[in-house]
Amino acid sequence: MQADHSETDDAPVRIERDGAVARLVLNRPKAGNAIGLSLASALHRAAITVGDDPDVRCVVLTGAGRLFCAGGDLPEIMGAGDGRASHLRALVGTLNLAVARLAALEKPLLCIVNGPAAGAGMSLAIAGDVVIAAQSAHFTAAYGAIGLTPDGGMSWTLPRLVGLRAAQRIVFENRRIGADEAATIGLVTETVADDELAEVAAARAQALADAPSRAWGAARGLLYAGMQNDLPTQLELELRSMAQAGAGAEAREGIGAFVDKRKADYRSI
Repeated sequence: MQADHSETDDAPVRIERDGAVARLVLNRPKAGNAIGLSLASALHRAAITVGDDPDVRCVVLTGAGRLFCAGGDLPEIMGAGDGRASHLRALVGTLNLAVARLAALEKPLLCIVNGPAAGAGMSLAIAGDVVIAAQSAHFTAAYGAIGLTPDGGMSWTLPRLVGLRAAQRIVFENRRIGADEAATIGLVTETVADDELAEVAAARAQALADAPSRAWGAARGLLYAGMQNDLPTQLELELRSMAQAGAGAEAREGIGAFVDKRKADYRSI
């Protein structure tokens, strides 16, 4: 796997490429990949880069080191002194841009949770279309323990994944959710043993990259829209999306492969 030449080993977010798979690696391992303004800005830029690259068919988000992400950079926030509110507006506003770009990707997002995820780190961890967690990973909202409120999209994503009552308990009780429980309640897609995480993640990323990525992008947009639309509106969106997909090269290849009884090759399109 090769790192993007525009990134350095000490960049707060590394972009690594493995063919059609792009990995965004939160890269402050000594700080638990805590999100400061520099990392939030780098994540936003990285999301734009991989989103605009037509050769990228799957995006992976993970963390370097032992943690996935410890949440906000509290020393940086405290260092702002009486300007904490202004600093938080800049920090969360920039993180919001990154989260929005990740949500708008027209290709699948695979989150590989390699370790604990807290606060905004938990928000990022659960943002994927597919979320695979190491057995050692755990999830904590964390905000109530430090007098802050959810960010990074948690108040939107969490209740949609686990239901309002479960989300309230996770946030208000500051409960630590272990990997197995996270899978049971729908917070993550699956958990795997730590020593199998890299192999499983690579295989899943390649499978997603081999899939019809344009159709995937349209489907993830439909699923997001369906959380807030009424049924008639959503049916109309599905109709338009199906017609557009059906006129495209992926449908021609996929349907043709089915009829010809062969494996579809979407990468050749």
